[in-house]
Amino acid sequence: MSFSSSSSLAPLLRLLGWFQISHMSAGLIAVLVGYTSSAAIVFQAAQAAGASTAELGSWMWALGIGLGCLSCGLSLRYKIPILTAWSTPGAALLATGLAGLPMSQAIGIFLFSSLLTTLCGLTGSFQKLMHYMPRSIAAAMLGGILLRFGLDLFGAMQTQWLMCVAMFAVFLLARQWFARYAVPLALLCGIGIAALQGLLNVQALSWTPATPVLTWPQFSWTALLGVGIPFFIVTMSSQNVPGVAVLKAHNYEAPNSVIISWTGIVGLILGPFGGYAYNLAAISAALCMTPEADPDPRQRYRASVWAGLFYLAAGIFGATVVSLFAAFPTELIAAIAGLALLGTIGNSIHMALESPDTRDAALVTFLTTASGMSLLNIGSAFWGLVFGLAIYLIQKRKTS
Repeated sequence: MSFSSSSSLAPLLRLLGWFQISHMSAGLIAVLVGYTSSAAIVFQAAQAAGASTAELGSWMWALGIGLGCLSCGLSLRYKIPILTAWSTPGAALLATGLAGLPMSQAIGIFLFSSLLTTLCGLTGSFQKLMHYMPRSIAAAMLGGILLRFGLDLFGAMQTQWLMCVAMFAVFLLARQWFARYAVPLALLCGIGIAALQGLLNVQALSWTPATPVLTWPQFSWTALLGVGIPFFIVTMSSQNVPGVAVLKAHNYEAPNSVIISWTGIVGLILGPFGGYAYNLAAISAALCMTPEADPDPRQRYRASVWAGLFYLAAGIFGATVVSLFAAFPTELIAAIAGLALLGTIGNSIHMALESPDTRDAALVTFLTTASGMSLLNIGSAFWGLVFGLAIYLIQKRKTS
């Protein structure tokens, strides 16, 4: 009798095992950290391509649905905490690179980058490709792309100094004791001050589901060279490489090539709806891999599954997310974007100039990219790579 009772209770106990508070909270915090720290940058990228409110909602729908399916599917398949995210540095590149381009060409760039990602995964050439790109030059290009966002943080202080300075102070203080939550706390501070000053546009809030908007791609060789290739390199080097490193650091052996190919395939499917990039998460993924998520490393994949479910919910209500950020003053968006990227900017510059052997090449890459120059209608990020790699190869040949 007791054996029969325990057998009948086993499915219920397995089901209840999925509803542990630690799994759910880790998944929720991972998604919240991702949205609060970088959604504003995604909006800036979409607006650079002239996205309408409906298209902005479609972007958030495509990103949420894609990330949810990837996180749930991959975690369940391999029983390890595989969390995916959008490319924050990639969005920063798009925010500058897409200016003046129609949405159709932006979609063409997304599909081009996703195709390259898929091929890298299917052919297993991911690690080889990263080996040929000097780390310092990739970091210099990323630093040059992100520099504008750091400058905009302090530029926003000129018009809304109280809100921006308070956010900056909260961010610095939180970094000392609660580094993981520094950006969300700064955002909450900014929202609170904006509310007290009457700067929130509450009328813009709309509690409605998102509707996907299909945009047919248009391919321009200048856009693919000037934005597409740097966008692909930034996403692979600054998102997928750290994502793989985080998995290894927590002793998880993942089929990296297979995972990379799946992120590219999802990008090919959802790119026309605004899913600009899908890649491995790093910082937010670590939240699902700690003992706080589950003392048993074999069960921590459930936290990533819950994160995927929260991604799906955020995607379905993508229009609500868009309306929420539309209610914020522009200075708040600029400040939170700058604060979210502050650490990445610093790490990129440090990594770029760390080695004396590649310092000249990295410096030229950084300055060229940050200049915003355009030659032959091709953007500065591409020329930063070209000039930097040219100097690197010349110096390498001279010393060999």
